[in-house]
Amino acid sequence: MNEQQQQETSGQSLPLVQQITSVLWPSFIIASLATALFFVIFDPSDLAMISGIEVTRTGGYTIGFFFFWLITSISCALTCYFRKPCPPRIINDGQAPDQ
Repeated sequence: MNEQQQQETSGQSLPLVQQITSVLWPSFIIASLATALFFVIFDPSDLAMISGIEVTRTGGYTIGFFFFWLITSISCALTCYFRKPCPPRIINDGQAPDQ
C-alpha cells in the first residue's frame, strides 16, 4: 500500500469542512435525542427552581440542548482523534534492548 492509499484510508485526505461535519452532525442528532429523553423526565422550570437560577422553560430546553450537544461533540471528536493509527513501532530484531 503506497503512502497516498494510506492517507486516504486513514481519513487525512478529507476536507476540513467534511471532518467538522462528521463530528457535528452525529452529535447534533444524539443531542436532540438526549434532550428529548432528559426533559421527558425532568421539567426545566423545576430544575431552575432547584438551582436558584431564573430561566424560562424554553431557556431550559435551549441550555440543555447545547449542553448535550457540547458533550456529544467532544465525544465524537475524541473518537475521530483516537481512530487515527499510531506510528509504527521499531522492532529490535531479537537483540537486547539498549539501556
